Amino acid sequence: MAKRFLNWSSGKDSALSLYRLIKAGEQPDLLLTIIGKEEQRIGMHGLRRSLLVKQAEAIGIPLKIIELEASLDHEAYNNLMKSTMNELKVKGFDTAVFGDIFLADLKAYRESQLNSVGMKGEFPLWGEDTRALIKEFIASGFSSMIVSAADEHFDKNFLGTVIDEQFLDKLPDAVDPCGENGEFHSFCYDGPIFEKDIPFNKGKKVIKYYDAPKDDKSISDPRSSIARIGFHYLDLLPK
Repeated sequence: MAKRFLNWSSGKDSALSLYRLIKAGEQPDLLLTIIGKEEQRIGMHGLRRSLLVKQAEAIGIPLKIIELEASLDHEAYNNLMKSTMNELKVKGFDTAVFGDIFLADLKAYRESQLNSVGMKGEFPLWGEDTRALIKEFIASGFSSMIVSAADEHFDKNFLGTVIDEQFLDKLPDAVDPCGENGEFHSFCYDGPIFEKDIPFNKGKKVIKYYDAPKDDKSISDPRSSIARIGFHYLDLLPK
Protein backbone atom coordinates (compact mmCIF):
# COMPACT_ATOMS: atom_id res chain seq x y z
CA MET A 1 0.00 0.00 0.00
CA ALA A 2 1.34 3.41 -1.00
CA LYS A 3 2.36 5.81 1.76
CA ARG A 4 2.19 9.58 2.18
CA PHE A 5 4.40 11.97 4.12
CA LEU A 6 3.58 15.43 5.44
CA ASN A 7 6.00 18.33 5.11
CA TRP A 8 5.99 19.45 8.73
CA SER A 9 6.92 23.06 9.50
CA SER A 10 6.06 22.95 13.25
CA GLY A 11 3.40 25.64 12.74
CA LYS A 12 -0.33 26.08 12.32
CA ASP A 13 -0.77 25.30 8.60
CA SER A 14 0.93 21.92 8.73
CA ALA A 15 -0.87 21.18 12.01
CA LEU A 16 -4.27 21.93 10.50
CA SER A 17 -3.40 19.91 7.39
CA LEU A 18 -2.46 16.95 9.58
CA TYR A 19 -5.66 17.28 11.60
CA ARG A 20 -7.76 17.16 8.45
CA LEU A 21 -5.92 14.08 7.19
CA ILE A 22 -6.40 12.29 10.49
CA LYS A 23 -10.12 13.12 10.56
CA ALA A 24 -10.45 11.78 7.01
CA GLY A 25 -8.76 8.51 8.00
CA GLU A 26 -5.68 9.36 5.93
CA GLN A 27 -3.03 9.85 8.59
CA PRO A 28 0.42 10.21 6.98
CA ASP A 29 3.09 7.64 7.68
CA LEU A 30 5.89 10.17 8.13
CA LEU A 31 6.64 13.80 8.99
CA LEU A 32 9.42 15.44 6.98
CA THR A 33 11.23 18.60 8.11
CA ILE A 34 14.21 20.53 6.76
CA ILE A 35 16.54 22.20 9.27
CA GLY A 36 19.74 24.18 8.91
CA LYS A 37 22.74 21.92 9.46
CA GLU A 38 24.78 24.60 11.19
CA GLU A 39 22.11 26.12 13.46
CA GLN A 40 20.01 22.96 13.95
CA ARG A 41 16.83 25.02 13.60
CA ILE A 42 13.86 25.12 11.24
CA GLY A 43 14.44 27.84 8.62
CA MET A 44 12.21 30.87 9.00
CA HIS A 45 10.56 29.51 12.15
CA GLY A 46 13.86 29.45 14.03
CA LEU A 47 12.64 26.49 16.10
CA ARG A 48 15.23 24.29 17.78
CA ARG A 49 15.62 20.69 16.64
CA SER A 50 14.96 19.48 20.19
CA LEU A 51 11.46 21.00 20.23
CA LEU A 52 10.75 19.67 16.74
CA VAL A 53 11.55 16.16 17.97
CA LYS A 54 9.30 16.63 21.01
CA GLN A 55 6.47 17.69 18.68
CA ALA A 56 6.78 14.53 16.61
CA GLU A 57 6.92 12.38 19.75
CA ALA A 58 3.73 14.02 21.05
CA ILE A 59 2.01 13.48 17.69
CA GLY A 60 3.11 9.86 17.48
CA ILE A 61 4.20 9.85 13.82
CA PRO A 62 7.82 9.09 12.80
CA LEU A 63 9.91 12.14 11.88
CA LYS A 64 12.58 12.38 9.18
CA ILE A 65 14.90 15.38 9.39
CA ILE A 66 16.89 16.67 6.43
CA GLU A 67 19.91 18.82 7.27
CA LEU A 68 20.53 21.60 4.76
CA GLU A 69 23.93 23.30 4.60
CA ALA A 70 23.77 27.08 4.46
CA SER A 71 26.27 27.10 1.59
CA LEU A 72 24.06 25.09 -0.77
CA ASP A 73 22.69 26.96 -3.79
CA HIS A 74 19.24 26.33 -5.29
CA GLU A 75 20.45 23.61 -7.65
CA ALA A 76 22.19 21.78 -4.81
CA TYR A 77 19.01 22.09 -2.73
CA ASN A 78 16.96 20.58 -5.57
CA ASN A 79 19.40 17.69 -5.87
CA LEU A 80 19.27 17.04 -2.14
CA MET A 81 15.47 17.00 -2.15
CA LYS A 82 15.32 14.76 -5.23
CA SER A 83 17.66 12.32 -3.53
CA THR A 84 15.43 12.33 -0.44
CA MET A 85 12.28 11.79 -2.50
CA ASN A 86 13.86 8.86 -4.33
CA GLU A 87 14.89 7.36 -0.99
CA LEU A 88 11.31 7.65 0.28
CA LYS A 89 9.90 6.27 -2.95
CA VAL A 90 11.94 3.10 -2.51
CA LYS A 91 10.31 2.78 0.92
CA GLY A 92 6.82 2.90 -0.61
CA PHE A 93 5.98 6.61 -0.43
CA ASP A 94 4.21 8.13 -3.42
CA THR A 95 2.50 11.25 -2.02
CA ALA A 96 3.77 14.43 -0.36
CA VAL A 97 1.39 16.64 1.61
CA PHE A 98 1.87 20.41 1.97
CA GLY A 99 0.10 23.13 3.95
CA ASP A 100 0.24 25.73 1.14
CA ILE A 101 -2.87 27.84 0.67
CA PHE A 102 -2.61 30.19 -2.32
CA LEU A 103 0.98 30.69 -3.55
CA ALA A 104 0.50 29.25 -7.05
CA ASP A 105 4.16 29.52 -8.10
CA LEU A 106 5.26 27.56 -5.04
CA LYS A 107 2.64 24.89 -5.62
CA ALA A 108 3.69 24.54 -9.27
CA TYR A 109 7.34 24.23 -8.21
CA ARG A 110 6.54 21.52 -5.68
CA GLU A 111 4.47 19.55 -8.18
CA SER A 112 7.19 19.81 -10.81
CA GLN A 113 9.81 18.47 -8.42
CA LEU A 114 7.54 15.63 -7.32
CA ASN A 115 6.64 14.72 -10.91
CA SER A 116 10.33 14.39 -11.72
CA VAL A 117 10.57 11.46 -9.28
CA GLY A 118 7.15 9.97 -9.96
CA MET A 119 5.38 11.32 -6.89
CA LYS A 120 2.25 13.42 -6.45
CA GLY A 121 1.33 16.25 -4.10
CA GLU A 122 -1.68 16.86 -1.88
CA PHE A 123 -2.70 20.29 -0.57
CA PRO A 124 -5.49 19.95 2.04
CA LEU A 125 -5.84 23.74 2.56
CA TRP A 126 -5.40 24.86 -1.02
CA GLY A 127 -7.57 27.73 -2.29
CA GLU A 128 -9.46 28.26 0.97
CA ASP A 129 -10.10 31.61 2.63
CA THR A 130 -7.27 32.29 5.07
CA ARG A 131 -9.50 34.12 7.56
CA ALA A 132 -11.79 31.10 7.68
CA LEU A 133 -8.80 28.76 8.06
CA ILE A 134 -7.35 30.59 11.05
CA LYS A 135 -10.77 30.56 12.69
CA GLU A 136 -11.06 26.82 12.04
CA PHE A 137 -7.61 26.31 13.55
CA ILE A 138 -8.59 28.15 16.72
CA ALA A 139 -12.00 26.49 16.99
CA SER A 140 -10.38 23.05 16.65
CA GLY A 141 -8.59 23.57 19.96
CA PHE A 142 -5.01 24.18 18.87
CA SER A 143 -2.53 26.18 20.95
CA SER A 144 0.06 28.08 18.94
CA MET A 145 2.16 31.23 19.23
CA ILE A 146 4.15 33.51 16.93
CA VAL A 147 7.87 32.72 16.90
CA SER A 148 9.03 34.80 13.95
CA ALA A 149 7.69 37.94 12.29
CA ALA A 150 8.75 40.23 9.45
CA ASP A 151 10.20 43.55 10.60
CA GLU A 152 8.31 45.19 7.73
CA HIS A 153 5.01 44.59 9.56
CA PHE A 154 5.82 43.92 13.22
CA ASP A 155 8.16 44.85 16.04
CA LYS A 156 9.61 42.35 18.51
CA ASN A 157 6.62 42.71 20.84
CA PHE A 158 4.49 40.67 18.43
CA LEU A 159 6.62 37.63 19.19
CA GLY A 160 4.93 35.31 21.65
CA THR A 161 1.45 36.39 20.57
CA VAL A 162 -0.97 33.50 21.01
CA ILE A 163 -3.20 32.61 18.07
CA ASP A 164 -6.61 32.93 19.71
CA GLU A 165 -10.03 34.55 19.13
CA GLN A 166 -8.49 38.04 19.34
CA PHE A 167 -5.57 37.24 17.03
CA LEU A 168 -7.04 38.72 13.85
CA ASP A 169 -7.60 42.06 15.59
CA LYS A 170 -3.85 42.30 16.22
CA LEU A 171 -2.85 42.00 12.55
CA PRO A 172 -2.17 45.00 10.26
CA ASP A 173 -4.52 45.23 7.28
CA ALA A 174 -1.68 44.37 4.86
CA VAL A 175 -0.93 41.05 6.60
CA ASP A 176 -2.61 37.81 5.51
CA PRO A 177 -4.55 36.14 8.37
CA CYS A 178 -2.44 32.97 7.96
CA GLY A 179 0.80 34.80 7.14
CA GLU A 180 0.78 33.01 3.79
CA ASN A 181 3.10 35.61 2.25
CA GLY A 182 5.70 34.89 4.93
CA GLU A 183 4.69 37.75 7.26
CA PHE A 184 4.87 35.55 10.38
CA HIS A 185 5.45 31.96 11.48
CA SER A 186 4.16 29.98 14.45
CA PHE A 187 4.94 27.10 16.80
CA CYS A 188 2.10 24.69 17.61
CA TYR A 189 2.43 23.17 21.08
CA ASP A 190 -0.95 21.60 21.87
CA GLY A 191 -4.17 20.52 20.22
CA PRO A 192 -6.14 17.58 18.84
CA ILE A 193 -3.20 16.05 16.96
CA PHE A 194 -1.04 15.80 20.11
CA GLU A 195 -1.14 13.07 22.74
CA LYS A 196 0.30 15.62 25.21
CA ASP A 197 1.30 19.27 25.15
CA ILE A 198 4.91 20.35 24.52
CA PRO A 199 6.36 22.27 27.50
CA PHE A 200 8.83 25.06 26.77
CA ASN A 201 10.30 28.29 28.11
CA LYS A 202 10.58 31.56 26.25
CA GLY A 203 14.12 32.65 25.54
CA LYS A 204 15.66 35.72 23.94
CA LYS A 205 14.24 37.80 21.13
CA VAL A 206 16.62 38.61 18.27
CA ILE A 207 16.40 40.16 14.82
CA LYS A 208 18.21 38.75 11.80
CA TYR A 209 18.66 40.26 8.36
CA TYR A 210 18.67 38.51 5.00
CA ASP A 211 19.55 39.52 1.48
CA ALA A 212 16.54 39.36 -0.84
CA PRO A 213 16.44 39.67 -4.66
CA LYS A 214 14.80 42.63 -6.33
CA ASP A 215 11.70 40.74 -7.44
CA ASP A 216 10.82 39.72 -3.87
CA LYS A 217 7.42 41.27 -3.07
CA SER A 218 8.58 42.16 0.44
CA ILE A 219 11.13 44.68 -0.87
CA SER A 220 10.00 48.28 -0.53
CA ASP A 221 12.72 49.93 -2.64
CA PRO A 222 12.60 48.69 -6.28
CA ARG A 223 15.71 50.70 -7.14
CA SER A 224 17.92 48.14 -5.43
CA SER A 225 18.78 44.77 -6.93
CA ILE A 226 19.44 43.46 -3.41
CA ALA A 227 17.63 44.52 -0.26
CA ARG A 228 17.98 43.66 3.39
CA ILE A 229 14.88 42.28 5.05
CA GLY A 230 14.60 41.72 8.77
CA PHE A 231 12.88 39.02 10.82
CA HIS A 232 12.29 39.00 14.56
CA TYR A 233 12.74 35.61 16.28
CA LEU A 234 11.67 34.27 19.66
CA ASP A 235 13.94 31.51 20.89
CA LEU A 236 12.00 28.71 22.60
CA LEU A 237 13.76 26.38 25.02
CA PRO A 238 12.53 22.87 25.86
CA LYS A 239 11.70 22.27 29.53
